[in-house]
Amino acid sequence: MSISDKMRAFAEKSSWIRKMFEEGTKMKAQFGAENVFDFSLGNPDVPPPPEFTNVLKELAADQSPGVHAYMPNGGYPWVREVLAARISNEQGVTVTAGEMLMTCGAAGAINIVMKSLLNPGNEVILLAPYFVEYNFYVDNHRGVSKVVGTDQEFNLDLAAIEAAITGKTKAVLINSPNNPTGQIYSQESLNALGKLLNEAGKRLGTTIYLIADEPYRKIVFDNHEVASAFLASQNSIVLSSYSKELSLPGERIGFLAVHPEIEDKAALLNALTLANRILGFVNAPALMQRAVARLQKASIDNSIYADRRELFCRILSEARYEFTPPKGAFYIFPKSPIADDVAFCAILQEYKILAVPGCGFGAPGYFRLAFCISDDVIRRSGEAFRKAIVQARD
Repeated sequence: MSISDKMRAFAEKSSWIRKMFEEGTKMKAQFGAENVFDFSLGNPDVPPPPEFTNVLKELAADQSPGVHAYMPNGGYPWVREVLAARISNEQGVTVTAGEMLMTCGAAGAINIVMKSLLNPGNEVILLAPYFVEYNFYVDNHRGVSKVVGTDQEFNLDLAAIEAAITGKTKAVLINSPNNPTGQIYSQESLNALGKLLNEAGKRLGTTIYLIADEPYRKIVFDNHEVASAFLASQNSIVLSSYSKELSLPGERIGFLAVHPEIEDKAALLNALTLANRILGFVNAPALMQRAVARLQKASIDNSIYADRRELFCRILSEARYEFTPPKGAFYIFPKSPIADDVAFCAILQEYKILAVPGCGFGAPGYFRLAFCISDDVIRRSGEAFRKAIVQARD
């Protein structure tokens, strides 16, 4: 056998998002791209802000000696200082450059956190529905994912989380605004979660970390606010990327920050920095570090996503789908009209709609629609959604 048993098994059950993306490629070739309603992939289509192009041109013209050389594995100190000011403002807790690391996107950040925290068999609690790759990130570092459900509106279920905690629990990984639901956890609920984890850690003689994955922090609607993990727990780590707020997913630039009062901080920061190196990232891309440091006040035009959300919600409501309107991110997570979400996504495909089954996010009975796609495609999909739900209910 040419590849490992583990990777063979992973490949067989790999991300539903990628499966649907590949199916979409086939359908577009067969029917024409303009005739396929592809809501499968969360690939931002809103252009980066104009400031990005201007900054990139200036940086590309810089021929200073060593401008493309290695830097400290945690990133340029001056870039981390700039980001520390941002995190201090967002989290309501003063953070210094020494408590920041630049990473290869949020995915890179999660992997160095897991590498630094997990012993074999340690458990990480994931809140369903969750981003599909979390399971793989935990497994990469010999951890065990423990999936806990949320409530009917995808808010935290504190009783379920408490029941899932064991002596092996190392962390709870949250994602707010959430992919795939668009839910935003309140500060009250995060505070309660932080208290729960601190008390459980003391009872079990361990530290249980709160890890907040926040790439959609700046994509929010109706004046909702994203809560602070740092105010909720001193044993917290916040990480993010510029994939969504600046529409730069391919540039793989992100960061993480540890709470200034986190337990065993010096050892943790050393471990994170070493993990950044030995996992093969070495350091975050130098050019992008310099770019994002100059773009802290820039962001994509969020009104584009807000308008699409309103349009999509209206279309789905008129077609009689059940869903909780998203508070942030660019996804809607409707309930499948039949119990089998995979079967319903197959019905949607008959009408040239590509959606991702909820089972891929640990939440069967739902399906995800990404609205980082043109208004015209969303608008033209209305009749197809209506026909699909009628067929499913017949």
